[in-house]
Amino acid sequence: MFKIAIVDDNSFLIHAIKEKLSFFEDVVVKHTSINGSELLTKLGEDHNLDLILMDIEMPILNGIETTQVVKQKYPHIKIIMLTAFDNDEHIFNAIKAGADGYLLKEINPKELYEGILETLNGGAAMNPSIAMKTLKLLRNPIDIQNLKDKEEISLSTREVEVLEQLSKGLSYTVIADHLFLSPSTVRKHIENIYKKLQVHSKIEAVQKAKNHNII
Repeated sequence: MFKIAIVDDNSFLIHAIKEKLSFFEDVVVKHTSINGSELLTKLGEDHNLDLILMDIEMPILNGIETTQVVKQKYPHIKIIMLTAFDNDEHIFNAIKAGADGYLLKEINPKELYEGILETLNGGAAMNPSIAMKTLKLLRNPIDIQNLKDKEEISLSTREVEVLEQLSKGLSYTVIADHLFLSPSTVRKHIENIYKKLQVHSKIEAVQKAKNHNII
């Protein structure tokens, strides 16, 4: 039996991954965590685990920082980053931190299971688009240096807060309630964000902000 942990700040996605793995009798989900800090507490109590499926963008302790700690303390545990975006900088940092594989969350159950087996057998699970990006990064190490040199984007603290709320798919009214603002102020902030990021839609704004590690 393969003992696995899932770490993701979205409980719906944890449930979806568990459902994908439920087809395979030799995989046991031993526990789940909503951030890296919670995982490290559980590993401190019991690190009898074969593999972790790790999200990258999480509060408190993100997936890349957590991977670094896990690999130092429990090198026997394999880690596959399971993320929504095949972001160049994330891939590079995850590999540097010691990740053993990198798959996208939209993966089907069979490919996820095969990726787990491949990684446990000493391979590196990667879906094709990520494998291509990894090869590109290896062929052009100069690109890695340039990732940090992308255009400087300066958003105010309040704009970043609005953008974080926007990335969760919340409406202007709900964002206004959460941040104690009026809906018209939220709308104004979003207009400013679009201008500064030079984008024209919510999806573009969120993606660009993630690419620049703003949110």
